[in-house]
Amino acid sequence: MACDLLFLLWSWRFYYAGSLSHGLCRMTTGLLIVGHGSRDSNANGEFEALVAAFRAARPDLDVAHGYVELARPSLATALRELAQRADSVVVLPLFLFAAGHVKNDIPLALSQARQEFPSVRFIVANALGIHPNLVELAFERARAALEGARESSKTAVVVVGRGSSDPDANGDFCKVVRLLAEGREIGWVVPCFIGVTRPLFEETVELVARARPERIVVAPYFLFGGRLITKIREQVESFQARYPWIKTELVPHLGIDDRLLRLMDERLAEATGGERPLPCDTCQYRVPVSAVTEHVGGLKALLWSLRHGFTHAQAMPHVHAHRPLAKHVLVCGNVDCADGGSIPLIATLRRLLKDAGRDQDIRVTKTSCMGRCGEGPTVAVYPDGIWYRGVKETDAKELVEEHLLGDRLVSRLVDNIMQ
Repeated sequence: MACDLLFLLWSWRFYYAGSLSHGLCRMTTGLLIVGHGSRDSNANGEFEALVAAFRAARPDLDVAHGYVELARPSLATALRELAQRADSVVVLPLFLFAAGHVKNDIPLALSQARQEFPSVRFIVANALGIHPNLVELAFERARAALEGARESSKTAVVVVGRGSSDPDANGDFCKVVRLLAEGREIGWVVPCFIGVTRPLFEETVELVARARPERIVVAPYFLFGGRLITKIREQVESFQARYPWIKTELVPHLGIDDRLLRLMDERLAEATGGERPLPCDTCQYRVPVSAVTEHVGGLKALLWSLRHGFTHAQAMPHVHAHRPLAKHVLVCGNVDCADGGSIPLIATLRRLLKDAGRDQDIRVTKTSCMGRCGEGPTVAVYPDGIWYRGVKETDAKELVEEHLLGDRLVSRLVDNIMQ
């Protein structure tokens, strides 16, 4: 009896070892690198080139990519496709800082994926964040311009970030700028933003000019190019025209570099090792933060983020509590669009509709951010579900006559048709 039991245990040992070995052989790990997405195909091309470089460096992984918005494949689609062929999926957000997309959009997508694929293990890595590699890379991009200065003490470096509604992300950006300044002996190193929050680039560079620097180096703290880089370039050119006696130079954005690839590998190792979870102590999606608690904080921020994500995805005719309108025109009045002229656009639209006797059934409403920062002013027309971008006050007459009164699209301004 004892011999029989020993034989069974010995047999089971080899069976279990064989099964485990077989299971390990078929275990696959997928890595999903998530980007923001852009309407600029060149920006998406830069992101995908970086993904290809990382794929070549890590042949042990099934590397795929997806976008949060504005490009394909979408985050949800990419997650689903990777989960169908992998036993374990690591999501690596290729974002400089952890803001709404990292803290909310990615966790929500992961929650859905875990329900669809309960047998797949999903892990999320942290955003790139504050790291010496990125600080050095940012300085490297500005080095040539700085070495051309006669006196570093009379040189100003204006570092431009995207800008976010997330306090953590804005604070982390300012910390990066401070680290960039440490020990460099540069006259001024100043943070600013191209949209969403303040100080904006245009007002910052005007203030810097009053300190009478001999040279201003403008350093965009962006991973990839795109329309916001184009906007920065246009504003730099405008500033140069106003201040020709200050040598002003726009240096390249961060772009593809070995230091970035090494940092991605580091974030991947931390995630698979269970280190460095997402920071929640000052996350507005989890706890009330500072002076913004009346707008966000805790559950309200979560609901705001869901609504924000919905506006990127779809919009359908909906039931209104007020008297039905023929059309409802929404115009973004947030800082970035207001800077582009949305406030006079609103006034002109209202005046033209009043002159046409249609101001009672076609209403123009100023809204908060509509999620198209850097591409506005943004105008949405409901119940048609038509979004326009880059609308100027000079376009108001055509928009009223063609679309609002004539039901004909102004095709050159169309951003999206949401059906």
